[in-house]
Amino acid sequence: MSNTNANRLDHRSRQLLSRRRILQVGGIGAVGLTLPALLQAEELEQTTTSSSTPPKSCIFIHQFGGLSQLDSWDMKPDAPQEIRGPYVPIQTATPGIQICELMPQLAKMSEHTAVIRSMTHHMAEHRQANSMYLAGRANPVADDPSFGAIVTRLRPSKATLPGHVWLQKFGGGAAPPDHTYLTGGRLGMAYAPMLIGERHDDNPASTDFRVRAFDSPQGVTSQRLQQRRNVLQGLERHSQLGSTSEFESQDLYQRRSFELLHGTAAKQAFEIDQEDAGVRDRYGRNPLGQNLLLARRLIESGVRLVNVVAWTGLAAGEKFVSVETWDMHGNADVGIFEDGWNGLPFALPRTDQAVATLLEDLRTRELLDSTLVVLVGEFGRTPVIRKGARRIGRDHWPQCYSAMLAGAGIRGGTVYGESDKRAGYVKTNPVTLEDFSATLFAAMGINPASRLSLDGFTDPASSGNAIEALL
Repeated sequence: MSNTNANRLDHRSRQLLSRRRILQVGGIGAVGLTLPALLQAEELEQTTTSSSTPPKSCIFIHQFGGLSQLDSWDMKPDAPQEIRGPYVPIQTATPGIQICELMPQLAKMSEHTAVIRSMTHHMAEHRQANSMYLAGRANPVADDPSFGAIVTRLRPSKATLPGHVWLQKFGGGAAPPDHTYLTGGRLGMAYAPMLIGERHDDNPASTDFRVRAFDSPQGVTSQRLQQRRNVLQGLERHSQLGSTSEFESQDLYQRRSFELLHGTAAKQAFEIDQEDAGVRDRYGRNPLGQNLLLARRLIESGVRLVNVVAWTGLAAGEKFVSVETWDMHGNADVGIFEDGWNGLPFALPRTDQAVATLLEDLRTRELLDSTLVVLVGEFGRTPVIRKGARRIGRDHWPQCYSAMLAGAGIRGGTVYGESDKRAGYVKTNPVTLEDFSATLFAAMGINPASRLSLDGFTDPASSGNAIEALL
């Protein structure tokens, strides 16, 4: 077949396809509007809540393992000892709001924070619960993109840095599958995060910390990388796949990887040693403190979203077991109320110090209004303290737990939702995973109903309803 005839056939096929799609949606062409134009207009309208609003960023802190709501944000001092635990509530800077005595610095920052005391879902198993809340769905499917991937797709960064960075990989038997957060799901690898910290000691608190992502492949010079990029660009220009979403995702992934290896902005953003020693001390010289300082540097440099696993490190003399700091059953030879890596007296003050310093640092640098800070785990802990054979602890409890939000226009000095007298079940204003994710999107200036591709037929970013009382 001649090239001319082949081109005519291809043009004819495109015409038939276009006509078929128009008929399927009810004859849009009859009113003078093509389907692509309509879908692109809808996408633009849905995705952007205000064209004059600058894009917002997010630092999402994961209390991997599940923080006890009763020993942090939702204390019940009048409950029996086996429920309330040993700690007492303290007054925050907001009249009428009290939190645990182990969080004095966050208590002083309450005017900037909102606490949700009515988070709820049905899954008490770590891997599945983490997959659910990463996707913001009670029933996720295998290729659902995570919250971070969706934000990166709908609010891409214009900086010459990765738009999405993940600090400290989930680890241990409770970890969700890698594909739930280290890929872009069905959106493609262009929206996957750059992972820093595959091992527990691969974080800025370690003296030998170094970001190896900037290293070129062994034996490959910058000149050879440029030659490979030129060849790929030449193939892309002649490919018939160039208009597909898969092609665009791969092209974006390649370009960002190339820019990462050749640019200097990203390398400078990761150079945490450039920070004043006093600043590093204020955050805390532990994995969470130093990762949150690094997260602030990344946000300041233009990264759109940074996920941080809230692993607070090891106490003196301890050997590494897991990064599941908040899974406080008492099974790891540390009781929930003992001063060790898997106990509240060790982990909660370090988290209080690091998160409060982050909020104050963002506020001082005039970044808090444009940066959403999220602090939450995959579920809470049982109301009744369990006395096991080794140590005491609290077990998994998804029916009612707490989360903290700050920045990005979140209404500070707020408590939303109420639990019963044991903090075991939601009493008022239940917040589902869908509603929670919708609230996060709305705080970042993203319409939760935004479709994730220009075909207009994919699922929305979130099927939940944003909590207006928090915005």
